[in-house]
Amino acid sequence: MNSSFKNIALKILKVTGITIASILLLLFVIPLLFPGKIASEVKKIANDRLDTKMEFSKSRLSFFTHFPSLTVSLDDLSLTGSAPFGNDTLIKAEQVAFGINLKRLIFDNEVKINKLYVSNALINVMVNQKGQANYNIYKAPEEDKNKADDPEEGTAIRLERIDLEDCHVKYNDRSAKILIDAKGFNYVGKGNLSEDIFDLNTDAKIDNIDFYYDRTAYLRKKELRADLITRINTHALSFILQKNELRINKLPLTFTGLFTILRDGYKINIKAASKNTTVKDLFSVMPPEYLTWLDETEISGKSDLLLSFRGNYNVSKNQKPDLAFNLKINEGAINYQNAPAPLTDFQMDLNTVLPSLDVEKLLINLRTLKFKVGEKDYFTAYLHSKGFNEMTVDASVKGALDLATVDAALGLSSIDLKGILKTNIQAKGVFSTSKKLFPKTIGGISLRNGSLKTDSYPNPISDITFIANVLNKAGTFEDLIVAVAPASFVFEGNPMYVNATLSDFNDLVYNAKIKGELNVGRIYKVFSQKGVDITGWAKADLSLRGKQSYATTGQYNKLDNRGTIILKNIKATSELFPKAFYIKQGNFRFQNEKMWFEKFDAFYGKSDFAINGYLLNTINYFLESHGTLSGNFNLKSKLINVDEFMALEKGENTDRNIEVQYAKEDHPKMSGVVIVPKNLNVGLTANVNKVEYNGLVLNKLTGKVGITKAGFYLENTNFNIIDCILGINATYKDESPTAAHFDAHFTAKDFSVQRAYKEIPMFHDMVSAAEKAQGIISVDYNIKGDLNGNMGPIYESLEGGGTLNLRDVKVKGLKLFDGISSKTGQDGLNNPDMKGIEIKSSIDNNLIHIEPFTFSVASFKPTIKGTTSFDGLLDLRMRLGLPPFGLVGFPIVITGTHEDPKIKIFSKTGQKIDDAIYDEKNNKVIKEEKVSKKRKS
Repeated sequence: MNSSFKNIALKILKVTGITIASILLLLFVIPLLFPGKIASEVKKIANDRLDTKMEFSKSRLSFFTHFPSLTVSLDDLSLTGSAPFGNDTLIKAEQVAFGINLKRLIFDNEVKINKLYVSNALINVMVNQKGQANYNIYKAPEEDKNKADDPEEGTAIRLERIDLEDCHVKYNDRSAKILIDAKGFNYVGKGNLSEDIFDLNTDAKIDNIDFYYDRTAYLRKKELRADLITRINTHALSFILQKNELRINKLPLTFTGLFTILRDGYKINIKAASKNTTVKDLFSVMPPEYLTWLDETEISGKSDLLLSFRGNYNVSKNQKPDLAFNLKINEGAINYQNAPAPLTDFQMDLNTVLPSLDVEKLLINLRTLKFKVGEKDYFTAYLHSKGFNEMTVDASVKGALDLATVDAALGLSSIDLKGILKTNIQAKGVFSTSKKLFPKTIGGISLRNGSLKTDSYPNPISDITFIANVLNKAGTFEDLIVAVAPASFVFEGNPMYVNATLSDFNDLVYNAKIKGELNVGRIYKVFSQKGVDITGWAKADLSLRGKQSYATTGQYNKLDNRGTIILKNIKATSELFPKAFYIKQGNFRFQNEKMWFEKFDAFYGKSDFAINGYLLNTINYFLESHGTLSGNFNLKSKLINVDEFMALEKGENTDRNIEVQYAKEDHPKMSGVVIVPKNLNVGLTANVNKVEYNGLVLNKLTGKVGITKAGFYLENTNFNIIDCILGINATYKDESPTAAHFDAHFTAKDFSVQRAYKEIPMFHDMVSAAEKAQGIISVDYNIKGDLNGNMGPIYESLEGGGTLNLRDVKVKGLKLFDGISSKTGQDGLNNPDMKGIEIKSSIDNNLIHIEPFTFSVASFKPTIKGTTSFDGLLDLRMRLGLPPFGLVGFPIVITGTHEDPKIKIFSKTGQKIDDAIYDEKNNKVIKEEKVSKKRKS
């Protein structure tokens, strides 16, 4: 019996061992049997189904990478996006693995991918302002394209598992102004994905997520957890959110709705809610720097949050979904570390609707916002508004607050506030600058015995008094009166005082006095911001009285503007330029309509400016929304470095306009062009020792330089380059941060042709034959065209014409003349001396058209005409006049290129060079010039 049991046990162990060994053997052998098949299938799928570029360092087939699945792994995979993002990364991953259906592989010899694993990846989704996305990389098979019953949306996906591990996901949708940046993205999605319609069970975790709308951060460095069940229609790429529970830090959210990806956008109907949660959970989504405060503060109250996003998104059809947001807070209270008087009875009821994501249709209904601090202090407000540029308003603000008590209740540890703040303002009506309407308004705001101190600076801004009243009975700009009497404060022993009355905003009547001095650098430290450094000192003593129309109609004698402003060591930035301007000294004097620059010394990077002169209409400039500053100045400078002004260059200024920011992201290697301010009409008589631009050095620039709404201009301007005087009249206009247009007339006399070839890039490209020339020439040329994102000429865009005068030039070693000499057997033709020759030419579409010109060499009289291109193509005709007088001659045709000219004697058949085609509107070369066919002259 024991022997029989032992034999059975041994047999079972033997069978089990053989089975396990066989399975292990198969795990090693199967990948060895099919590597070529699988690798070729992966490449075939990529080539057949992806309209993009995919690269990887190596591929492996194994059961052990994602056991027990048989997977083909692609290491160091990179995938570029679809047009117009063909050069940008869509996916870059340490490893991407595809799970293989083992049954289909063994029995049908077919590779069917049913699982996807992505690890340590950057997934970079981009949508431009036109709504074009970089993820449209999938090419439908030809047989699918021909099916008449295909739906409009999407295409099929056949997966059973999606697994993302430690990924970085970026979604940047400029058309919707949305940016999502998720780091530590871990995601597992499971379901019967082989079906057309299936339920996807999702477990997701994000360590760090940022959410921006219109470049404003609404979530920063938040942790996110998600437990989701989503019904997916793979054929239509439609997602039905059935059970979707999220947690952002401690705030729970539930999502329901539908999301469908269309060819030109998406359809969405989603609701997100967080009901019956606590105010403390709601506050947990605040920026990370406030979370320590949250742990130290007693917070109570209930909140309800509801967000809906509904409609179609299609840029070409101008369709955008509606966004709605509701937030209610009841019985709220905040008590920081047992403050003497907590903030209580906090209530908020806010409903906001943004139809079609159009701010002109914005609806804000703040039904109530109120709270109490202690027994006496209170604040209450409501706001109902519709529209934006033309806004219907019904609003009220009332309050009486001891700011020191509020400071203690909220626990504003980094700020020390004091003062008695009172406000009572009611407004009802329409606000519209275009229609000169202002809501009927009555009320005011006052702050007495105020003080502000921060951790950033030891001394407070003290003795703050601010009393302002506003009155408008008729609801028009004309009836609006604003009185500030007074506004004052003391900082480090220096008082600052403002007293002003403004009325009739249709034709503004102003009476203002400003007096005081301020250490700008020190007061800025009170409001210190990381990464920004402001220094300087300012002193003002101004009395301004007049009417807006007095300046615009030339009634300067009715103005009474006088006083001075002195600035020292001021740092200032503009959204147009990458670096900061430093005003070393600025002495300004107001005299009626003029603001005199009596002394103005400033720096920008390496550039320096010393200016004196005046601006006109400065008061109106600050009062009007689209005002223009006019003036005349004398400018002296040791150096102006144009390269430092180029929009995409690096600099300490981080506050750039949105167009520049997008251009920097799209073109990280470009310098950009110089953006000219549009609110100036200023002329400068310039005297500049040196100008540096794109490697060129221009010395002793003199003449008239100006800035207008149309751009930048040079008038009767001269400068020294390569030891000659170059005269120029020119205009320049930026069209975007990466494109500009110029129109110029150049004249230069008696300069070295060899130095011009070596030191001036455009001359190098236009006169390529100058490489083998020595001597003195002159030029008189008109040329206009576009500049690219590195401020260099786009040759296909150039148009113009002019004259090149060869005063005394010797050509030696030029392949064209060497070839003619060889073909004709006349050695004297290979190194001609060219004196007193005038060559006229014109430029368009990347071609240079040369008019006939004749010169003498070794008793011969060659006449040359024809076409050459900036890229070196040749289609030239020569008549070689024979001695003694050149009356008899024979034709020669030169084709090929400058480097390899093709010379035919006794021939008139050349090659036609088709023009390049340039899209001026989009600054894009559509087609380069090329040789198309032979032609006779």
